[in-house]
Amino acid sequence: MTSLNLVTWLQERTALSLLSDDVLGAIAPSLEERIVPPDTTVTQEETPADGLYILAEGRAESNRPPSNPESERNVSLLPGSVLNLQALLLDRPTQQTAIAHNECKFWFVSAATFQELVEQHPEISQLFAQQLAEEVAQLTSKLTYEQERQAILRPYLVPKARRGIIGKSRYAVRLRKQVEEASKDRQSVLIFGEPGLEKDNIAALIHYSSSSRRKAVIQVDCSTLQASGADLFGRVGGKPGLIEALAEGTLILNNIQELPKTLFADVLNVLKTGTYALVSRTQEEPPQIQSSNARIIIIAEKAFPKINTLVGHRFKIPPLRVRKTDIGDYVKYYISLICRAKGIAKSSVTPEAIRRLQSYDFPNNLRELENLVQRAISQLKGCNEITEEIIWPSQSKKKQFRLNLLNAYPQLRKFLRSPWWPDRVNYGFTLTAFALIVAILFLGPQTRDRNFALNLFWAWWWPLILLVFPFLGRAWCAVCPFMIYGEVTQKLSQTLFGRQLKRWPREAAEKWGGWFLFGLFALILLWEELWDLENTAYLSACLLLLITAGAMIFSAIFERRFWCRYLCPIGGMNGMFAKLSMTELRAQQGICSAECTTYQCYKGGPQKGEGMETDGCPLYSHPAQLEDNRDCVLCMTCLKACPHRSVEFNLRPPGIELWTTHTPRSYEVALLFLLLNGVFLHCLPSLQSKLNLPIDLNNFWQHCAFSIVVLSLPALFPVLAHGILKLQYRLTQGLRPRAFVELAYGYLPLVLAGNLAYYLPLGLQEGGRILPVGLATFGLNGEGLPILVAHPAVVAFLQGSVLIFGVLLSVIVAQKIARQPLRGMLPQHLAILGLGISFWAIL
Repeated sequence: MTSLNLVTWLQERTALSLLSDDVLGAIAPSLEERIVPPDTTVTQEETPADGLYILAEGRAESNRPPSNPESERNVSLLPGSVLNLQALLLDRPTQQTAIAHNECKFWFVSAATFQELVEQHPEISQLFAQQLAEEVAQLTSKLTYEQERQAILRPYLVPKARRGIIGKSRYAVRLRKQVEEASKDRQSVLIFGEPGLEKDNIAALIHYSSSSRRKAVIQVDCSTLQASGADLFGRVGGKPGLIEALAEGTLILNNIQELPKTLFADVLNVLKTGTYALVSRTQEEPPQIQSSNARIIIIAEKAFPKINTLVGHRFKIPPLRVRKTDIGDYVKYYISLICRAKGIAKSSVTPEAIRRLQSYDFPNNLRELENLVQRAISQLKGCNEITEEIIWPSQSKKKQFRLNLLNAYPQLRKFLRSPWWPDRVNYGFTLTAFALIVAILFLGPQTRDRNFALNLFWAWWWPLILLVFPFLGRAWCAVCPFMIYGEVTQKLSQTLFGRQLKRWPREAAEKWGGWFLFGLFALILLWEELWDLENTAYLSACLLLLITAGAMIFSAIFERRFWCRYLCPIGGMNGMFAKLSMTELRAQQGICSAECTTYQCYKGGPQKGEGMETDGCPLYSHPAQLEDNRDCVLCMTCLKACPHRSVEFNLRPPGIELWTTHTPRSYEVALLFLLLNGVFLHCLPSLQSKLNLPIDLNNFWQHCAFSIVVLSLPALFPVLAHGILKLQYRLTQGLRPRAFVELAYGYLPLVLAGNLAYYLPLGLQEGGRILPVGLATFGLNGEGLPILVAHPAVVAFLQGSVLIFGVLLSVIVAQKIARQPLRGMLPQHLAILGLGISFWAIL
């Protein structure tokens, strides 16, 4: 290449084009051609420059100076690139390493020759000194901007993620996977969940797990942002906003629900378009649109429909109450963290303490758990083990006012887990005793004063079972002879015929089962009244056999106790009155969700730990999910099956579920008022006498018609009272009261009191004659045997006391359910009082 052509090439292709033609003409003859083989180092960083290199042909690569924090990869050199120019002018070592990737042709001037040219032509140093000054000015400006940028970001910087995701539950595994997926791209993220879940730490984990981890990450509390948005977006001609200062970093907007309403549309626009407008100082200024390169992570307490569609990733952080498996891991982590900070030996925690924590719902989630562990460690004196006594979380509403009788009385636990309850009682006594009673009812004398089986049924069983409800709920169903024979039929059916029992038609049973038992109970009440079942032994036996037949038939068809749960009229009554019980069987939800993987109490299974082999709950109820005593017969199968000591038998305020966890059901309300009407039905002669009605009860059809009317009419008074209540609310408050099906449960104590008051005379007078009646059953004279009979005045006093107590309890329960001032429920209270007075009058 001639000198003239070389000058032209230098002018067109190199940074030396700034020099004059004369200078370039002087440099061109000094250039010598140098061929560099592939993978050869041309210049070495931090070594003296041996000369000026100008790439003419080939492909080479140069690294950026290591002082540049953004240096992540090498830079390709194009033909015309000049190497070592600044090093030679400033007499400094080479600033970069250049390597030839293939055979390269360089124009080369030795260092000595280049220095002679600079001395001969001062223009070279002057021109490049000016250029260096401009670069220094640019660098100074960039440094000033960087300092301003850092000053803006510094209060919001997140230096690191506090911790990883702790735990081995499926929720923890899913969270780790979501963080991993979100860190692979720069799409915006929405993280939402209850307070205290360290959602900001999840956001920091996403950033520091991504390829942008070297970029800045800031966290802004939306409640602190200016309503104008100036601190977030910046002003026209003013200080840059956070988004501009952040550049390609990550912006975490915490508590988005507290963002000023004026900024919500602007934030949505940034998510949607990646642009925002600077805040204008006056309305006349046109908006200046800027592009945002920041990645945005939004943290909220709940999902926002408008944001959901604009983000690439959505995280729903599960609360601690559903991650009970992870509580043990969190506790151990917090113990390690706190003990290290205090400079003390690491404490341990007992399994009982972990179980107690797992039984608590933690409304403030991880924040509350950490504070609780810190408090427990502060209480340790003379030991380094955190026990159940030291851990004392707040009581949840479900645990308030409860005393676990199994812990208070270990012998009770031992008895309820023994073969005696209920198997030996059922198959060692009740199975045979029931058959004998039915036989005696058929074969013995037919009146109650001469048949002890009839006396047992009406004068003993009815008063006692009504007295059991407030104390033990549905405990009778655990030893009920109807289902004992049902279970025997079920086992014989499977053994002899190898039949596969059907699964429960739950949907149909829930919809129609309650109405079936209601209808069956209504027919039983009419049968009892019209055919005098109380004083006719064989008809009472037929009633018992009818219910037993239903249990046996449905047990032969369906698995477990389908009849007992959905169709049994006695079971329906028991389940309804069991709501008033002062005891309940429940389980600790935290322990069940954290430690149980087999659900043996529900499904059944082999022995595991201290859990015995069982067939599972006969009513298909899980004790941890129980919210209503109607679905538990206290058979204690779950207590025997549980290997984790999760099941509790609690003493509680009577009927507390009616105003806390109760779900009203229309068929239960119908049965409730049927039993209310049944009290009047039992007292037809007294009712006829007091009302002076011209009805002949010896005439079957008149008796039947009167019975049907009495079995229907009294329930109209509660309905009428609720109508007046609704009218009162509409006139005074413009609101509606609670639904009738909810408030109707307020009558439940009164209905129980009315039925108990009716059966008290039978129990306190005829029940005490059981010994002479027993001998009379077999044709013997028992007149000399002792009897225990209460005075009529005592019976009347107890009846009145029970009714007064029932009225007061009904008023209290109605108030609890309604949660209204006393005068707001006055119509219903007057109806309760009126029904109580009616019971008093006829009984």
